[in-house]
Amino acid sequence: MNEPRRLPRTRTAVTVLLLAALTAVVVPAVRDEGYVTDPATLTWWYAAAWALFGAAVWSLRGVPRRLVAPLVSAGALAVALAGLAGPPLTSTDSFRYAWDGRVQAAGISPYDHAPADPALRGLRDDWLFPRGGSACAGPGRVAVEPGVCTRINRPTVHTIYPPVAEGYFALVHVLSPAGVRHKALQVGGALTALAVTGALLLVRRRAGADPRTVAYWSWCPAVAVEAVNNAHVDGLAVLLSVAALGVVARHRVAGGALFGLAVAAKLLPAVLLPGALAGVRRWRDAAALLLPTAAVVVLAYLPYVLVSRSSVFGYLGGYAQEEGYRDPGAGGRYALLRLVLPASWAVPAVALGMAAVVAYVWWRGDPLRPWSGALTVTGTAFLLMTPGYSWYALLLVALVALDGRAEWLGVAVAGAAAYVCAPALGGATVQVAYGLAAAAVVAGWAARAGKGLRSGPPRVAQPMWKESP
Repeated sequence: MNEPRRLPRTRTAVTVLLLAALTAVVVPAVRDEGYVTDPATLTWWYAAAWALFGAAVWSLRGVPRRLVAPLVSAGALAVALAGLAGPPLTSTDSFRYAWDGRVQAAGISPYDHAPADPALRGLRDDWLFPRGGSACAGPGRVAVEPGVCTRINRPTVHTIYPPVAEGYFALVHVLSPAGVRHKALQVGGALTALAVTGALLLVRRRAGADPRTVAYWSWCPAVAVEAVNNAHVDGLAVLLSVAALGVVARHRVAGGALFGLAVAAKLLPAVLLPGALAGVRRWRDAAALLLPTAAVVVLAYLPYVLVSRSSVFGYLGGYAQEEGYRDPGAGGRYALLRLVLPASWAVPAVALGMAAVVAYVWWRGDPLRPWSGALTVTGTAFLLMTPGYSWYALLLVALVALDGRAEWLGVAVAGAAAYVCAPALGGATVQVAYGLAAAAVVAGWAARAGKGLRSGPPRVAQPMWKESP
């Protein structure tokens, strides 16, 4: 008689144990200094974290629904705290954030000077600009003057971060006690990641959906590594994006304004707009969304335009060239397309492919679930462009948490593999990782299509696993 009651308790206990194991693995993963010298060991830590994450999410299926939200929230806190266990080791972007915040606090536009500019010598300290004979001994350090190096990447070019991101950097700097160094931005990343969890739970509850999918974000190793440990500003953009997707179906103007803030934090959220426009047939309805988006972006840039002598787009064009988005033969960009097409055809193929997906989402997408179409567009863009930076996928992870199609998480795994493994294993890593991710997406689509043929066409895409009562 007690067996049915014991089973949910056992599954809850197993889920808690898996979460504890995941947290225990994340700690050494973010403290491992082998990104440059021993990427193979770091790869094993990442693989273990992703395996435990998958097992924990799978085990969550058997947890009673009344316990899901508290367990998801507790796991989110544990994973975020684990991400704080070490300094940023696989990315130096947060050092640029700290510098831009310091420059703004001094009343200087971050767009006017590169970090290596002698005009800003008075703002340098020994943390961001180590001095002395061993100043350049550590990994990721770049010489700026004789005897002076910096932890900031690309120190001779101007910042590329949009204005909302720059405002965030300034705010963190102003609120931080002296001497906290990288911890201030990491704590900001942890708070932002936890806020995303809260926003996801709220959106899922308002949609009458099961909150289990929120664990796809809250327990994801990518969140601990990239949003918290490396403190990438993408977490802020994700928070604004989730808020926008949560309100846009009911309030287009408010949703459009939030989209504008998201785009002005990290340009990538612009790919969400087709999902938000799903089912929109009248121009005035589209304008109610797009005009506030554009207006907020312009207004966010305007103060910096007025006080800056240099372009507020900084090194953006050079970055696109450097990362191979303009030259398809460079780096690992367009890796899957280049398997079947000449490199020179990659950019037109991406344009055609994205146009087709956007048209499909606009025509067939569910206006009450804008995140579903946004996931399809964003995920397709990742598969076509195969970015090499794993933190870009944070936006996609949040969309999976909203929509429930777990197979798209393979794209986030591919991004991590491309970033960590490719330098050691070679360029084929990118093709293999993204190829497997694409295969997982196709398999998920086929499984749902087969289920639809047996039970009739579903109104919206649903998670592949069933919800427990």
